[in-house]
This record gives sequence, C-alpha cells and structure tokens, in this order.
Amino acid sequence: MLFLNRREVESLLDLDRLIDALGPAMVELSAGRASMPARIMSMVGEPRGLLAAMPVFLGSPRTLATKLVSLFPENEARGVPTHQAVILVFDAETGSPRALMDGTFITVARTAAGSALSARLLARDDSRVLLIIGTGVEARAHARAIPRVRPIRKIRVAGRNPQKVARLAAEITLEQGIEAVACEVAAQSFAGAHIVCAATHTAEPVVRGAWLQPGVHVTSVGLNADGCEVDAEAVVKSLVVVETREAALAPNAGGANDLKWPIRDGLMSINYIHAEIGELISGAKPGRTATDQITLYKSVGVAAQDAVAAHLVLDAAVKQGVGREFEIS
Repeated sequence: MLFLNRREVESLLDLDRLIDALGPAMVELSAGRASMPARIMSMVGEPRGLLAAMPVFLGSPRTLATKLVSLFPENEARGVPTHQAVILVFDAETGSPRALMDGTFITVARTAAGSALSARLLARDDSRVLLIIGTGVEARAHARAIPRVRPIRKIRVAGRNPQKVARLAAEITLEQGIEAVACEVAAQSFAGAHIVCAATHTAEPVVRGAWLQPGVHVTSVGLNADGCEVDAEAVVKSLVVVETREAALAPNAGGANDLKWPIRDGLMSINYIHAEIGELISGAKPGRTATDQITLYKSVGVAAQDAVAAHLVLDAAVKQGVGREFEIS
C-alpha cells in the first residue's frame, strides 16, 4: 500500500484539474450512479469535537475510498488545524487497500474547488471583485481557486481579527499579484462585490440578506452546529444550489443550519432548494437566468469530492513514483 504525506499530496494535486474533475463526479452523484451513504459521526464531549467517516464509490472516475475526518473547533486557539483527515483508497475490483494519504489538504482543496465550480456555473461572467470572509486555510484556498474561473481583479478580505485580515490580504497580494485589501464584515464590504465567499466557523451570520446586492454569487462553506453562516433573509432571496439535498439537509451536525432553520421556521420549503450542482452541469436544472439574480451555493462537503481528489493524487503519484510502499498484512 502506498503512503502519501501532506507535502506529497499538496505537490501532486493540481487545482485546475480538480475543479474540472469535480463536475462529472457531481453529475454521477445527482443521477444516483454513485454509492455515498450519509456520513457517520461520533461526537466528543469535552473538548467539543467530532469524528466522521465518509465512504463512497464512484463509477467515474472508478474510485472506492473513505475519509476519516475530525473537527475540533477549539483547536484554533491551540494553533492546531480544526479539521484533520486521512483518506484510504481501495482497489475497486478487489477491495484491497491501495493508498493511505493525508486528507487535511484534500479537504481544503476540494472545498475551494467546489466553490470555484459553483462560480463557473453561477457567477456572472464579468465578476471582478471577490469578497472573502474568513482568514483560515479555507479562505486562502478560495483566494487561489476563484480567480481561476472568473477574471478577478480585486479581492477584499474580511474577518473578526484585524491583524489576521491584514496579514492574509498582504499574502494574497504577494502570492497572486491581485490587489487584496483588508475590510470589516459589514454592508460596505459587500458593496460592489460580484462574488462573496464565506469560509468561517461562526455561529452568527456573516452573510446577511440586507447586504447582498443584485447579481452577486455567494458561496458558503462554513458549518457550525450552534448557528449558521448565512442568514434566512439571504437564503430566501437567493437561487439556492447544493451538492446534494440529502447532505445539505442531514439531521445531524453535518447538515446546513443555513437551510434547515428557514425550513423549520416556515420561511421556505424543502423544494425551495433549486438544484444540486450536478443537475446544473447535466442540464437537468437551469442556472442563473438574469444578471441581477442572487445565487447561493451552500456547501457541506461530500465524500464524492474527496474521492475525486484522492483519485487525482494517486494517479499522479503512481506516474511520478512519489510516496512510500508498506505492507499491512
């Protein structure tokens, strides 16, 4: 079995190829041609956290894999990643383990790639101003991913900690050559933004309907069992797209309160979710139909995305001779 550490996974995973590869897999998922049960979670009391198992089989690319991922929100204060994961890939013909690899970087990369795919499908073609809410690894990943699908010329970075916001804005400018400026999570930061990417662990909404301007595309990837990242007003005024309805509305901590709470409160029905991302790609459902339409992609992360990324990494590792072989039997 091949072992790949984080440095190796990071060097092997091509973000452009990942964005492209997610599309067919999401079509498979929406068409019912993939086997992806709901994630299984074990909750930890103190410190608060969880461990989730996310198995999946995809027919195209033919991949059998599972991810084990932990989420410990209090790790941020400890200087430890809040999300940590490993992915195990099996031979889809024999069931034999083929590779064990770092899943922490894959989780970050596939989440940002999913948002970029949604922007490719839903954001206006002339989107040039990107607002990123958050200062963690996912915010950084979105700053790299979104400009690959739209002609971003300016990036605004907003968050709770002014020092972290300023540092991330400076890093983006230096790394990508795109002007990035620090700002606050407030109405004025949303003014003129064509794409808004929320990547936080907040329990209080950072995307408010009153702040959204006509034509904006919003991506929201943050999950918090005690709250939501997007308020109900923003949800009900948007064309809502998800990875899968089942995952988005899961009754446990893996579902999106941003959608479940407005349904619970009678503000919308389950049918208000317009489409799954795979349905947009297949043409089963239309995407944006007007330049002033507000669109929202609410992501909870699904195993199919991890499997696609792991497949790309393993394929590249075999071709390049990267990684270490070890025996487990």
